[in-house]
Amino acid sequence: MRRMPQTIAILGVPLDLGAGRRGVDMGPSALRVAGLNARLEALGYRVEDLGNVAVEQQESAKAGPANARYLKPIAATCRQVAQGVERALRQGRFPLVLGGDHSVAVGTAGGAAAHYRKHGHRLGVIWIDAHTDMNTPETSPSGNVHGMPLACLVGAGPRELTHLAGFSPAIDPRCVALVGIRDVDLDERPVVRASGVTVFTMRDIDERGMRAVMTDAIAVASRGSVGIHLSLDMDGIDPGEAPGVGTPVRGGISYREAHLAMEMLCDSRLMRSMEVVEVNPILDVANRTAQLAVELALSAMGKRIL
Repeated sequence: MRRMPQTIAILGVPLDLGAGRRGVDMGPSALRVAGLNARLEALGYRVEDLGNVAVEQQESAKAGPANARYLKPIAATCRQVAQGVERALRQGRFPLVLGGDHSVAVGTAGGAAAHYRKHGHRLGVIWIDAHTDMNTPETSPSGNVHGMPLACLVGAGPRELTHLAGFSPAIDPRCVALVGIRDVDLDERPVVRASGVTVFTMRDIDERGMRAVMTDAIAVASRGSVGIHLSLDMDGIDPGEAPGVGTPVRGGISYREAHLAMEMLCDSRLMRSMEVVEVNPILDVANRTAQLAVELALSAMGKRIL
């Protein structure tokens, strides 16, 4: 079942201020080099590439507090992203955001949530990741904001990010499903348990299979919501398939499991926005991770074997 042709608005966010390792700011370029735009057009979509939002560089930015490093410039970037996403949705476009580190999700999901809130709706989220990204400045062992975006979206964390959309929580935690989780910090675990989000770990995928897990994840994210924002962190995929990420964790989602997840999301016809984050070309092998990211985006947007 394929989506009807529509316009996809691509927005690059070359942000690496939230990550502990440099290089992820080149992710949007790597995805474009992998042929994203032309391959989406081959599926029948009209593609509008909006270029990249302006991002302050680490060399000129002030790190700020050690428990939430580069918080102010990250918030400034996320505000631009939120505005771009909200504008795209208002114009009837499908926003596809290219990261950058995962802190961009505060802007992407926040902007989409703000758009639908104006129409009396709430937005669900499926978060595919090795990590829960629900640290706060009080629990984070590193102070890297890319480990905090989901917590901020559901209302926990620094006000600069929790209220980025103008209200908090931007996303109702009861409409959040995390898939592929296998690495959670000790002090982060109580935050996750208390939050109300639904977590499907790699054990769930091992025991039940991706089809059953994604069926439940889609049900969670669509319960009482207008649709689903997909946040795809490439470290959710096993590093044997996606080596070019800053925080690889063994034992992740396989190549075919990842494609099945994307295909099921497409079949649901519930996806309203999407981001692909944490592609780090410096750590990659022949742009392999970006190539896979593009393939997964194509599956999410309707590409099929036959």
